[in-house]
Amino acid sequence: MATLPPAFSDAVQAAHPSWRPTLLKGLAAVMEADPAYLEGLAQETWLPSQGRIFAAFAQPLEEVRYVLIGEGPYPRDDSATGFCFMDGAVDALWSEAGLSKRVNRATSLRNFMKMLLVGDGELHLASTTGVAMADVGARALAETNGFIQTRAELQENLLRNGFLLLNAAMVFRSTVAPLKDARKWQPFLETVLAAMRDDAISRRTALPVLVLWGKIAELLAGLPVVRDFPSAIAEHPYNLSFIGNAEMHALFAPMRLLRKD
Repeated sequence: MATLPPAFSDAVQAAHPSWRPTLLKGLAAVMEADPAYLEGLAQETWLPSQGRIFAAFAQPLEEVRYVLIGEGPYPRDDSATGFCFMDGAVDALWSEAGLSKRVNRATSLRNFMKMLLVGDGELHLASTTGVAMADVGARALAETNGFIQTRAELQENLLRNGFLLLNAAMVFRSTVAPLKDARKWQPFLETVLAAMRDDAISRRTALPVLVLWGKIAELLAGLPVVRDFPSAIAEHPYNLSFIGNAEMHALFAPMRLLRKD
């Protein structure tokens, strides 16, 4: 069996201790499926950098209630944090025009936030731009209204609600399509899901809900372990139709993710 490259074994140490044995087992499964893949990857430049590939696993295993799976890391170093859909280049969420410029540039995050606003009753689905968004921005920027103000606060609210924010492709390379890398990481993801299933069974708790968007839902549908989990499936958030997805409203509205505690 090939030796696990230090780039990956070192990154595992940044994860919560409850996850480390599973991550090592998952990496071993990747090497078993393709002995050359991780060794080759270790010789390349990829994102997330700075050992953040397993950053999402700071969420303890026993606290996971939802698993949100994105396609792959953002293709920019400051944006790829190891947490799916959480663009590290975004700080402020709001502006006088509605959403901040950086949120508007991050299409999936923008539509995710608009979906949350519609689900929370802060925005009407028939009008999600222009004056309507300016009104939301004004309310959000008012200190008395209790809106969170930063992407970091949104991420914290997701974690507090028990989200594990994963990507199907754990790395981004400019020379490789994300779905191609995602297929290489399937044995890893299957190991992670099996660990969550077995943990829930052993503790006699409900299995986490898989939140699957777009092509990722299609990619993972063939994994037998996925069929063991309850799931919420939608189009990818870069589609404008995602803003009006009733199933996503029902899932996220009770969490009030855009509000402070």
